[in-house]
Amino acid sequence: MEIYRIENVSFTFPLKETPALSHIDLTVKSGEFVTICGKSGCGKSTLLRQLKPILAPHGKREGEIYFGGWPIGEIDQRTQAADIGFVLQSPDNQIVTDKVWHELAFGLESLGYDSGTIRLRVAEMASFFGIQTWFHKQVTELSGGQKQLLNLASIMAMHPSVLILDEPTSQLDPIAAADFLETVKKINRELGTTVIMSEHRLEEVLPISDRLIVMDGGEVIADGSPQDVGKKLVELKHPMFYSMPSAMQIAAVVDSLAACPVTVKEGREWLNGYLEGKKAATAPSFTGRAAKSGPTAIRFSDVWFKFEKHGPDIIKDLSFEVQEGQFYCIVGGNGTGKTTALSLINGIYKPYRGKVVIGGNGNNRLRVGTLPQNPQTLFVKKTVEQDLHDMLSSANLSPGEKGAKVAAVVEFAELEHVLASHPYDLSGGEQQRAALAKVLLLEPGILLLDEPTKGLDGFFKEKLAALLKKLNAQGVTIVMVSHDVEFCAKHGEVCAMFFDGSIITAGTAAQFFAGNSFYTTAANRMARHVWKEAVSIESVVELCWNSS
Repeated sequence: MEIYRIENVSFTFPLKETPALSHIDLTVKSGEFVTICGKSGCGKSTLLRQLKPILAPHGKREGEIYFGGWPIGEIDQRTQAADIGFVLQSPDNQIVTDKVWHELAFGLESLGYDSGTIRLRVAEMASFFGIQTWFHKQVTELSGGQKQLLNLASIMAMHPSVLILDEPTSQLDPIAAADFLETVKKINRELGTTVIMSEHRLEEVLPISDRLIVMDGGEVIADGSPQDVGKKLVELKHPMFYSMPSAMQIAAVVDSLAACPVTVKEGREWLNGYLEGKKAATAPSFTGRAAKSGPTAIRFSDVWFKFEKHGPDIIKDLSFEVQEGQFYCIVGGNGTGKTTALSLINGIYKPYRGKVVIGGNGNNRLRVGTLPQNPQTLFVKKTVEQDLHDMLSSANLSPGEKGAKVAAVVEFAELEHVLASHPYDLSGGEQQRAALAKVLLLEPGILLLDEPTKGLDGFFKEKLAALLKKLNAQGVTIVMVSHDVEFCAKHGEVCAMFFDGSIITAGTAAQFFAGNSFYTTAANRMARHVWKEAVSIESVVELCWNSS
């Protein structure tokens, strides 16, 4: 039985000539788990919002969408609210009340259920999602993972027949993301709820997906099982292949005739088979970028910080140094103090004990630029182009020089097609790129990045990494807070683990990730029984080739 049928659907935003969606034909069966992926701006979010008309953006739609056999335009708002659940990228954009228990009840109250039914469903969902221990908490006390879980529970309390999720793990740390996806899997398998999800982090999503759809330029270019789609992307030599799980990438590069393993377990089985009869190559002690040594750009000495005089300490006895021109990555769970540490570096907050020194011996010559976790906070104008020029409004430059600087960052960030758009109309990945372009116009000596790869596809991540390394070479110091361990392992120089308000361990990227069980890469989990030191896809591929 089909739950959605999409027939020749195209969609064009106002004042745009190129459609965001072009001739989409899809059928989604009841109970399926469907994952949609593609480069930033490919139309994933636009397509998902067409599936719930009250969330659809303004514009011209052609073609027809059927929900449960009925034209979706004829479905009333109450039915949409109850039957079509939708989880947004940012947890804070969906929460509307102040208490956890009230948030769980809010949707049911809005639909007019009686108090007995509401109490029963709230209790049922709190138990199913394990929310009992924070049932009476204020929403503001929750971590990002808890907020997203609360959003999901609030929607499931209405018993929807389909659950649509738009990059729901983009702001979660790896462990919280895995827990969230495990809950989504449980909903799909145990409740039979249809799941349609767009996601960039495919490592954890594809193993639980029945079907993978790849979009490019508003069109569907591949549709099938994850294994079949992986093979097709290899044949097409499409850049989206580099967003596929590490096991699939390694197997395809080493042995193009191999099956496409999806999970770490399948990857291990493939690797064991590949090495059978061969002598495994000896891995070098550690691979990856070596840490720089030189003048100190940032120094924390016994730093303590809390938001309220009688409140809990957020930063606790934090001491560390970052060298000039270094790429320093900080990982750790939600709510451990990572973002607060960045705010201490850029001067937004001041410690009540200890020192934060920028630029070595009290020399504050280094300009600090910050890309915040929510890029929308940087946008102040009606178009992307105006926003970029606004960054140079007070600069002592000629109009031609300002135009050249803007043109350079526009070309890098691939923003040409959105210059006339309102920043809020962009996709999550496009907003991230536009915000980064604004920050780079400051030409900072220290660049602080809070989740810069959030919402970015694998193709643009590589472009971002190339730019960051170029900035490093020019002497720019980069401190990045991220949940993207694959990116940190491949491109970082020094990685540090934040826990309970302080850094508990730090080391070169290869050393750091080779010593972890959960905060490590999928490539390392797949191959560490043979090569403990291998943490990147490239290093595992090279060691496979060198085995004989």
